[in-house]
Amino acid sequence: SGERMKLISWLAAGGVAGWGAARLAGADRIRSVEAPTAPLLSFTPQVTAVALVSSLLLRRRGAAATAALAGAALAAAVLPRAVRRSQPPAGGPRLRVLTANLLVGRAAEEAVVGLVREKDIDVLFLQELTDDAVTRLKQAGLNDLLPYEVADVRGASASGSGIYARLPLTDGLPLPAASVAQPTARIDLGGGHHADLVCVHAHPPNPPRPAKVARWRRELAKMPAPADPPRVLAGDFNATEDHAPFRRLLRRGHVDAAAEMGKGLVPTWGPVGGPGLLTLDHVLLDPRCAVQDVSVHPLPGSDHRAVYAEFRLPG
Repeated sequence: SGERMKLISWLAAGGVAGWGAARLAGADRIRSVEAPTAPLLSFTPQVTAVALVSSLLLRRRGAAATAALAGAALAAAVLPRAVRRSQPPAGGPRLRVLTANLLVGRAAEEAVVGLVREKDIDVLFLQELTDDAVTRLKQAGLNDLLPYEVADVRGASASGSGIYARLPLTDGLPLPAASVAQPTARIDLGGGHHADLVCVHAHPPNPPRPAKVARWRRELAKMPAPADPPRVLAGDFNATEDHAPFRRLLRRGHVDAAAEMGKGLVPTWGPVGGPGLLTLDHVLLDPRCAVQDVSVHPLPGSDHRAVYAEFRLPG
């Protein structure tokens, strides 16, 4: 029995230590192992909690110390997302945006339009937008609230996306072709202020096949860097900050609005009707923007939550 407990303790400690090494080394950057590691690394916040709890519960001193070291290393990578950051001065217009993945158009249109109305949304980014969803959203009053739109809808498939806005939209940034629609637009905020909008829907890195993970990595790498006018990248990135391709995107100069408000660990995806598990949906901003509020909202009918962000653009 003692030998069995010793083995279990070291298996637990070795597991979290191995996970910590994979996360800190960026194992999903290594082509030979990126396929299995990319989906798994999404669960790094949960493993961090397991490592810290294990360090308290394991009776073997060496195993407990190993789990504690792994937990501390993972916490150093994960917990900054839960700490609110100071914001730069920004004297430009205020913008309120909402992004939502509709799960092949199944999300309740009343919930989407209700959030647009409640939050006084200026720009709505929708992924997995279908023809039927467009009709239902219009019937629910979306176009009365946000009369300008740029949409690329592809029948009943999950490949459609759209941008709806309160203010006029013109042609946006040209983006390389992706596996699904990623419409772009430029919004005229008046007074000479503009912002470039990108509705992001990256290919998921699962099932964990090399070709699928390579496509996911390439699509994230093609996202534009910050520039003038300020750019807003919002949508379903199918990535968390524990993924090397997403961290690389942030290093290009973007900031994650949720992490800026200390809400970067709030999950935005989980099974329909179940708990939230992963933070896959993001609003990325120019670092000169001052984030003022971020919240995550249930979306009946979808496996994603809607993400709201309010911020001021640079003057």
